[in-house]
Amino acid sequence: MTEAAPNFESLLREALSPVEPPEDMVLRLEGALLSITELAADELEAWELSAMRDPRNWARPATAVVVGSAAGTALVLLRARRRAHMDVSHGGVLGGTRKTAERTLKDLRRETRRLLGGR
Repeated sequence: MTEAAPNFESLLREALSPVEPPEDMVLRLEGALLSITELAADELEAWELSAMRDPRNWARPATAVVVGSAAGTALVLLRARRRAHMDVSHGGVLGGTRKTAERTLKDLRRETRRLLGGR
């Protein structure tokens, strides 16, 4: 029984080791999120404001706002995380928690502006 414990621990440690997703998957996910965000924006642009009076017409724009916001947020976070990971992997060690937080916020602002078209 004592021999099974170390073997079990090593198997568990091996199974739970971090794995980086392939770069192709990250690019596909980014493309899908960008497509969803653009489709939601197109849906909102095509929607007529005069139809707002009837609550039965609120479902499509409300869905577009929720889905577009979620996809846009995920896209911004994905790009900021990838940029931070690339900075660290290329030898640019970020010094300190405060600098890391400032850098992350700067990346999030830049990606949000890019996604919103520079507004």
